[in-house]
Amino acid sequence: MKLGLEGGVVVRRVISILLMTVLGLSFMMIFHSSDVYACSCAQPQTVKDQFSRSEAVFSGKVLEVKEQKNVNGSMTKAALFDVSRIWKGGTESQIIIHTGSGGGDCGINFEKGKEYLVYAAPSSMYGGKELLVTIICDRTVALNQSQEDLAVLGEGKFPTEQVHLEGELSRMHPFIWVAVIGVVAIGTTIFLFRRKWKK
Repeated sequence: MKLGLEGGVVVRRVISILLMTVLGLSFMMIFHSSDVYACSCAQPQTVKDQFSRSEAVFSGKVLEVKEQKNVNGSMTKAALFDVSRIWKGGTESQIIIHTGSGGGDCGINFEKGKEYLVYAAPSSMYGGKELLVTIICDRTVALNQSQEDLAVLGEGKFPTEQVHLEGELSRMHPFIWVAVIGVVAIGTTIFLFRRKWKK
């Protein structure tokens, strides 16, 4: 079946509008700037209180830090730790902890190769999805500055389950998937319409 000249023009316009809409939405998601909030902490918590409200308490060395842009436009950091001691939480040898990018979002500036005592709890403060998060308002600190906490926490346990999470930080972000799906959908639509024109 062949479409008339007028039908072909309409189809091309529909495809153009669809293409512009998907590309526009993809760019908006990628370059959307998030709102900035000032970070304000209440009085520091005691070791006991912080331990109680945390889901994971461990010490470990930062293997990698990766910046991430979330669907809502906020910038965060994911830090991969090689766990040395565990006081609370799982038994895995590696863990990924999320924090803000710094400045007014309460993020911690984790440094690769440095050891930390980390207190983390599930939170959706950095993008809607619940992740293990630590912020500057927690008692998370460089391990060589954590004597007070270690005196209260005691010896801790060694991790017993060996895991390798290096690949987790390399996965594509959700907003990129949206752009990829949009481009594939447009390509498929164009391909199907061209096949109809040739019939």
